[in-house]
Amino acid sequence: MKKLAAFIFGSLFALGLLVSGMSNPEKVLGFLDITGDWDSSLIFVMVGAIAIAFIPFQKAIRVPKTVLGENIKLPDNRKIDRKLILGALLFGTGWGMAGICPAPAITLIGLGYSQIWYFVIAMLIGMLIHRLWAKS
Repeated sequence: MKKLAAFIFGSLFALGLLVSGMSNPEKVLGFLDITGDWDSSLIFVMVGAIAIAFIPFQKAIRVPKTVLGENIKLPDNRKIDRKLILGALLFGTGWGMAGICPAPAITLIGLGYSQIWYFVIAMLIGMLIHRLWAKS
């Protein structure tokens, strides 16, 4: 049942990424280009996503269980430190260069966009470097 629910909600999420334009690197780069020909349409997608997620997150704080009875582990670290800032800068730089981030990249793999593999391979190498660096 959990796998079926994950498949259904993952598919719904991927469909939302496609319909909203979040899987279109040109649209994302247009949104990030605030000094040029700025495409503000993704602000509505982001505000809508935050608004929709707000209520379930508030419920998860009060009752940390999913509908299927699984435990929800929300992060408890609220400090802004060097690691967080560096990670955000790296993520933002990659997003700005490629116009894509991990979830839309996986969506594009599922749609057969072969050129997305360059991004995914670079992302996996970055994750491996982080894992090795964090162990030392």
